[in-house]
Amino acid sequence: MKINSLSIVFPFYNENLRINKCFQDIKKFNKFNKSLNIEYIFVDDGSSDNTCKKILEFINKNKKKFNKKYKLIKLKKNIGKGEALKKGVLKSKKNWILTLDVDISVSLMQLNFWLEKKFIKSNKKIFFGSRNIKKSKVYSKFHRKFIGFFFRSIVKLLFSINLNDTQCGYKLYYNKIAKKIFSNLTEKGFIHDVEIVLLARKYNFKIEELPVIWTHKKNGKINLVLDSIKMFLSLIFLKIKFI
Repeated sequence: MKINSLSIVFPFYNENLRINKCFQDIKKFNKFNKSLNIEYIFVDDGSSDNTCKKILEFINKNKKKFNKKYKLIKLKKNIGKGEALKKGVLKSKKNWILTLDVDISVSLMQLNFWLEKKFIKSNKKIFFGSRNIKKSKVYSKFHRKFIGFFFRSIVKLLFSINLNDTQCGYKLYYNKIAKKIFSNLTEKGFIHDVEIVLLARKYNFKIEELPVIWTHKKNGKINLVLDSIKMFLSLIFLKIKFI
């Protein structure tokens, strides 16, 4: 299946130290996809650093190159990644929507690989990048892999979700499916990925996991202990919500 137009949504919060890698990846992706109709949507989740300033400078320098469109959406306060994604997706106008993290743990170029391998065969599915399937390559520390395994086990136990990876931010949706999912999304934090799966199940949208090359990047803002506890409690509340 061919993708004729694409919205790319980047949620972010205080990414001053990592945003330049994102800019480099965008430039590379644009060169390889000169004819593709693309809009980039950056959603600021209440940042207090100068990430927005850098993004606006990048937009001004590149908005006339390759005929790509750029948009910056600002939330007044830090609400959560789920809410930032929701704002970006609901503002998206192209036929397909790709969401990913500005740290470029998975490159935009991964989509080219998916298309070259003809993995995208239907616009009726949601495509999840998965770090835990065959052919994926993951460069991460052991303790992060262990926490990921523990989280996946809890998700499978609570929700009977038979996916290998719900939390990878690299996801591709057909526009109508994304709008249906995100217009009903209520989780504002990191558990939004699990709710996406539950909403997809509710509306009978199939999810297909695809391989990615995923590399852990420094200067992340997740506290492995405190945020793990928060995510566990959020999973319990989400379970109650979907009973």
